Amino acid sequence: MDSKQDPPSGISYTQLGRSQLNAAADAEDQETVMEEPEVLFEELLERAKAGEPKAQTEVGKHYLKLAEEQNEELNSCGAVEWLILAAKQGRREAVKLLRRCLAERRGITSENEQEVKKLSSETDLERAVRKAALVMYWKLNPKKKKQLAVSELLENVGQVDSEGSEKHPGPVPKSVQKQRRMLERLVSSEPKNYIALDDFVEITKKYAKGIIPTNLLVQDDDDDELVGKSPEELPLRLKVIKYPLHAIMEIKEHLIDIASKAGMHWLSSIIPTHHINALIFFFIISNLTIDFFAFFIPLVIFYLSFISMVICTLKVFQDSKAWENFRTLTDLLLRFEPNLDVEEAEVNFGWNHLEPYLYFLLSVFFVIFSFPIASKDWIPRSELATISVFFMVTSYISLGTSAEPYTRRALLTEVAAGCLSLLQVVPLHLGHLKLLGKTFYSIPVGHFFVLNVSIPCLLFLYLFYLFFRMAQMRNFKGTYCYLVPYLVCFMWCELSVVVLQESSGIGLIRASIGYFLFLFALPILAVGIALMCLVHFIKWFITLELVKIMVTLVLCAIPLLFRWWTRASISVIEIVKSLTKSSIVKLILVWLTAIVLFCWCYVYRSEGMKVYNSTLTWNQYGFLCGPRAWKETNMARTQILCSHLEGHRVTWTGRFKYVRVTEIDNSAESAINMLPLFIGGWLRCLYGETYPACDPQKVTLEEEELCRLKFLTKHDCHMKRFDRYKFEITVGMPFNSVNASKVMEEDVTKDIVLKASNEFKKVLLNLRQGSTIEFSTILEGRLGSKWPVFELKAISCLNCMSKLSPAGRHVKVEHDWRSTVQKALRFAFDFFFSPFLSVA
Repeated sequence: MDSKQDPPSGISYTQLGRSQLNAAADAEDQETVMEEPEVLFEELLERAKAGEPKAQTEVGKHYLKLAEEQNEELNSCGAVEWLILAAKQGRREAVKLLRRCLAERRGITSENEQEVKKLSSETDLERAVRKAALVMYWKLNPKKKKQLAVSELLENVGQVDSEGSEKHPGPVPKSVQKQRRMLERLVSSEPKNYIALDDFVEITKKYAKGIIPTNLLVQDDDDDELVGKSPEELPLRLKVIKYPLHAIMEIKEHLIDIASKAGMHWLSSIIPTHHINALIFFFIISNLTIDFFAFFIPLVIFYLSFISMVICTLKVFQDSKAWENFRTLTDLLLRFEPNLDVEEAEVNFGWNHLEPYLYFLLSVFFVIFSFPIASKDWIPRSELATISVFFMVTSYISLGTSAEPYTRRALLTEVAAGCLSLLQVVPLHLGHLKLLGKTFYSIPVGHFFVLNVSIPCLLFLYLFYLFFRMAQMRNFKGTYCYLVPYLVCFMWCELSVVVLQESSGIGLIRASIGYFLFLFALPILAVGIALMCLVHFIKWFITLELVKIMVTLVLCAIPLLFRWWTRASISVIEIVKSLTKSSIVKLILVWLTAIVLFCWCYVYRSEGMKVYNSTLTWNQYGFLCGPRAWKETNMARTQILCSHLEGHRVTWTGRFKYVRVTEIDNSAESAINMLPLFIGGWLRCLYGETYPACDPQKVTLEEEELCRLKFLTKHDCHMKRFDRYKFEITVGMPFNSVNASKVMEEDVTKDIVLKASNEFKKVLLNLRQGSTIEFSTILEGRLGSKWPVFELKAISCLNCMSKLSPAGRHVKVEHDWRSTVQKALRFAFDFFFSPFLSVA
């Protein structure tokens, strides 16, 4: 029997052999398929190591899959490392995988967590900038070094423009020159000597987001020859121009050294220097009055805030140069990454450079609230109007071109409305031309505002429409990209219109000629302006009392201050440098805010104490709070009940009994008494008045009294004209007409005492006992007790001879803070909305 089996019916031996051969071939194919992925992965790994971002992403994905099967922690960490490398080259898929790994905490370690977070949070703009920066860096670093010296990078800047094309003969295009210069500054802005790839990418990303290194802002195209030189290495001319503060400080230090050496010698031998600070302190305290603050503080706020406006505008001009550099950089980045979103980059840049605009608007707030209440005699309105017009024009020029159609129309509309408004105040006969600025109808809007129908009003409505259109650009991101920068131009235009309304034609001509001379005769003009200011200051100061003693004390204190400055551990230069580092604008605004808040608290307190004129009579007060009420109950209960009358302003008529001086303040006399006898006597005669000669044959009655005092005081001179007095006046209730002729014993417990300041001196010294006076006061303090003391607010004598008292009613000077604030608010509202709306 044959051991071989027959094949199945229908299948020949040839077919069977062929099937066996096919099975063997399939087995070989399976072995080849098993080996092929390993070969492909090796190739992929080599490409990833060569820096290909797509291959790096695929390797990271491979390790993530492998981590699901074996060695999860090791493979996940390897995957994250490869994905980080891919993400650094702007691979979006790698960023998505990193975000997933961060969310699932796969492969995240303490070493790579921060870098993963930073790469995962990058926006599309940052990734585009990163890709462009990578290309630029490798063009600057053709030898593929890990880090490159700054000097070598600067040498290779020209290679960025070479894109494999042949170099054309002739000059380099201006745009290419700007890009090269921008790239040079970008590289040299880093304080490191060597720059790695990550450093270059971070610098470029920061700049694209609007974070500009400070030395990029300071440099100018024309200052390349001065880069790297300290102020000491520059000639005097350039030092004064480029570093004026440093030059002034050097001159000051030199003068201080000379003056301190010479001055301290005679000062220490003549005057006891430890008294000088006390003398200055007494003088300052004696002159700090409410009138002085009401005059001085608005001027200080106005000038400081105006200076802050100018500084912020100059900073805006500087930012316009930064905008130009930024657009140069974005053009350069677009060459290497066409997908870069330039609009988003500009929006980020504008958002990060809003600071000077916000400071400017805050400074405008202080200017418009202080201008109406400041003394106009101390504000050069014509000069300030010329400055405002100049900054209006220059701030418009510094605006970007993206919103140019709207900004150009807005400026023309605004200038036209301002010119039409000025037609009403021009001192010329313009005939029917003035009708263009005339208000045709005034429509009340509520109780406080009035709508003025006029041509300027229509222009302002159109201007507001243009503002809205500017803000609407780029999905209302134009609010801070275009509208806020234009507000700088708008505010200067509005300020110029307001100041021009109070300027004179001669003043404007004087200001224009003065600024013209300022450009061509700066040194002589500066000295002239300084002398003019000094003369005006001296004239104003001479009108004040104690001027001579103040001048003397200042002259005596100068050598001491010089010596103290030279011996101080912290020099003035260091202090000024520290202030400039913290931004002079911020310092000004902080101090202005503090001053305004302090004044606001004072005004709020003063306004809270305002009272109405009460109908309460003296007899009613005596009935409720006098001796009769004390007898019915007791004085303490009466005082508690009468405290309800606190704050009533009353005007009563009474009998003047007597007045006495309660306090004499003479800070000049006190200061001189602290000095040695011979110096004090000399200053007393220099600034005071001399006692009479006391000739028995020619002496008058008044001189005879002074002669007696001269003998007792042992001085030849006195300083009584500097005395400041405080008085107490005792006033009794008037007699009734029925028993006015009777001699009766009056009740002195009904008398009241009035405190009076030095401004009532003249009228009080002319009063005689028994005179009938009308006085106003506020009920406060010890109401319901014996001899209550009130402050005198106004007084007039009803039966005095005209030569014995000042004519009319003598009223205590009290500032109407409420009307002052209302005036400032009215001016601020008109500043923003006139001629469209005005306050009723």
